[in-house]
Amino acid sequence: MWKFSNDFIREIPKTDLHVHLDGSLRLATLIELAGERKVQLPSFTEEGMRELVFKPSYKDLDEYLVGFAWTGRVLQDAEALERAACELAQDNYAEGVRYLELRFAPQLHMHGDFQFGDVISAVDRGLRGARGRINAGMAEGEPPFEYGIIVCAMRFFNAHFSQFYRDFHAVHPYSDSLEVIQMAGLELSKAAVKLQRESDIQIVGFDLAGSEHGYPASAHEAAYGYITKNFMRKTVHAGEAYGPESIFQAITDLHADRIGHGLHLFDAGMVRLDPPWGREAYVENLVNYIAENRITIEVCLSSNMQTSPHITDVRAHSFRQMLARNLSVTLCTDNRLVSHTSICGEYRLALDNFDISPAMLKDIIAYGFKRSFYYHPYTEKRKYVRRILDYYEGLEKKHGVK
Repeated sequence: MWKFSNDFIREIPKTDLHVHLDGSLRLATLIELAGERKVQLPSFTEEGMRELVFKPSYKDLDEYLVGFAWTGRVLQDAEALERAACELAQDNYAEGVRYLELRFAPQLHMHGDFQFGDVISAVDRGLRGARGRINAGMAEGEPPFEYGIIVCAMRFFNAHFSQFYRDFHAVHPYSDSLEVIQMAGLELSKAAVKLQRESDIQIVGFDLAGSEHGYPASAHEAAYGYITKNFMRKTVHAGEAYGPESIFQAITDLHADRIGHGLHLFDAGMVRLDPPWGREAYVENLVNYIAENRITIEVCLSSNMQTSPHITDVRAHSFRQMLARNLSVTLCTDNRLVSHTSICGEYRLALDNFDISPAMLKDIIAYGFKRSFYYHPYTEKRKYVRRILDYYEGLEKKHGVK
């Protein structure tokens, strides 16, 4: 097993391409915002919230998701969204993150006169302000901090989750829930493209999040078709709590450039259909397709361990098979608050439990930057990635990593 110091892990330039705004607030900020907005939390101490809500481990995905109800309640105005985004950027930079892609579902924050453009603008202001302060104080020769925003559509939401849903359903009272969700996703895709075209807000991608079971990716073909025709990049939550078929749908129906989680990619036993060539061959073909097309998997080790309690040892995570098959992978946090993690923590967890050589680690770092949905033109992205890798190689020499 190779040894990498904590200082090296912290200093090397990293990405986090899969991190949710509403799952990554500072706990102190959540408590403060709740107090100011008269939101009654289960506790107004950090210790109490960790005991009652943000636990070290969760019995299942439903318990894991409880915390989002509380963070969502305080992120309903521009000031709160801007602050949360700014602090998240600052926290990431403190751990060596040089490129951050922050994702969230705007529809969960929209209400009354506070609509899509207002929500996205507030988040962009927070990230933009943090970037300005970070880069102004950066030492000469260091690669700058950059960011992008990924807009999330939801596989499923209802009146309990969003005022937007109640408003949208009021306009379409004779549509069933699936039709409303489909229409909401398509409207979101159009709003994201329009704002990307008409402003300098750094929207870089589109995502589909939420429960996979019973809510197939194929239901969102119209939204993703619109996104594809307008040249926006695409990622999809898939294979987190469902089998390889969910990943297959994300790739074939939604044309995903990246896959969020992909935990169950290799689980042939979770294939529900009976493909004529057999389940094992189905998975093998899917893995090869992902490898050949360099479809990057956004791996979230801590989050997966918490939402899949049957995985009792991180070394049993499919990340091991992903590495063995030379897939394009990048390590991500998913939810810093809910999962009690950080990007340095995810790298430490991976390096302590998987046989990752210096060359493999450099590849993981490079995949994050190369497969990012970088906001600026490709020629600038190439220069940025080269600058990142040169800086990384300098740190390898400094720390004696070979």
